[in-house]
Amino acid sequence: MGNQVVVFVGTFILFVTGLLLGYVLSQLVLGFLPFNFLTFLGTLSLIIIFATLYYVLFWQFRRHDSDSFVEEIPNWVEDSGGSHNRMKNRLVSLLSGDTAAADRLIEQAKQNYPGMPEDWYWERAIADLERDRR
Repeated sequence: MGNQVVVFVGTFILFVTGLLLGYVLSQLVLGFLPFNFLTFLGTLSLIIIFATLYYVLFWQFRRHDSDSFVEEIPNWVEDSGGSHNRMKNRLVSLLSGDTAAADRLIEQAKQNYPGMPEDWYWERAIADLERDRR
């Protein structure tokens, strides 16, 4: 609930700042507002406020969501080995947390290429997924 309020208030401030910035710039271009040091500082401050809010709302929250998602993945992975766990985490994160799809890809690789080491199947599934996404 707290993040929703912050996003709503931030988006509203971002909207108002964008409108003010657009108005000030249009008045400067049309010549109705003289260009002096005060209008320069005002316009610069609006640009800084707009850019900062945009960065915080759309990039920091996005990064925070992906960080919290990655922290949840190790609960699914068994503790057998460090590189093995990293490969499992990578595959699951590429699939946006869909562990069932990860299991299906590994089983499919095991059927297509029997007798390979376990790590090889995870590397193969990751490589195939990354190749298919390009």
